[in-house]
Amino acid sequence: MITFGPGGNSLSWGKRKFPQDLPQYLHEFGLNGYEIECGRGVRLSEATVKDLPHIAAENGILITLHAPYFISLSSTTEETRLKSVDYILESARAAKSVGAEKIVVHSGSCSKMTRAEALYLAKDTLKRAQSALDENGLSDIIICPETMGKINQLGTLEEVIELCGVDERFLPTVDFGHLNARTLGGIKTRADYAAMLDAVEKALGHERLSNMHIHFSMIEYTAGGEKRHLTFSDKLFGPRYEGLMEEIYKRGLTPSIICESDGTQAEDAAEMKKYFDSLGG
Repeated sequence: MITFGPGGNSLSWGKRKFPQDLPQYLHEFGLNGYEIECGRGVRLSEATVKDLPHIAAENGILITLHAPYFISLSSTTEETRLKSVDYILESARAAKSVGAEKIVVHSGSCSKMTRAEALYLAKDTLKRAQSALDENGLSDIIICPETMGKINQLGTLEEVIELCGVDERFLPTVDFGHLNARTLGGIKTRADYAAMLDAVEKALGHERLSNMHIHFSMIEYTAGGEKRHLTFSDKLFGPRYEGLMEEIYKRGLTPSIICESDGTQAEDAAEMKKYFDSLGG
């Protein structure tokens, strides 16, 4: 089943209690997904661990988790990469504790390396991370490498597809806002979306395409790529979501879709879902 939800809480969340008020809040927008943001570190409250699993299960909410931003898959320092394995393991444990299966992991930086060298190191780190999950009874947690928004970062669509080749369980997190930013506005038409979905399917197969994780937001960019997340009210930078929704509907895909707009992520996720639902007549 396709799911739509926010990454973290919109400004409209206000003083609601998490996770007790999550079902009603998402219901107000017609949403059925939610991503826990652990970008600055894995810190879950006792209430979240105690209550979120059954709350999400009882209300049909798909929970995903974003691992820390400071994970560095491609660091030239082995100690840093080993710490990144630990952070991924910690994220997987947190995901398990709240009933989530997918964890989003940033792909890394190229720094002063060639992209090929950075990719080689990132693949090695991911192999170690998956082994750590398997050794700790977390084989059911899915690592989802993410496409990135800055040009000097590892994380083109092609690079993420290659990272997903490390293990057949991996699923890509395709952030279309990031891809648009790093190509300086390269996503303009439905055909652009179709080409990217075709590339994923050709390399990873239809099942992994259908079950992939998606991030979507409109992002301001400069010559170096991503600058900052915007809201759907932006009319300058894009990308627009309609062509992507049309392709997902046409192909019968069932991805988990998370909106990462700046402060209106629930509202904008609802806008995407409303448009998607309208395609069925």
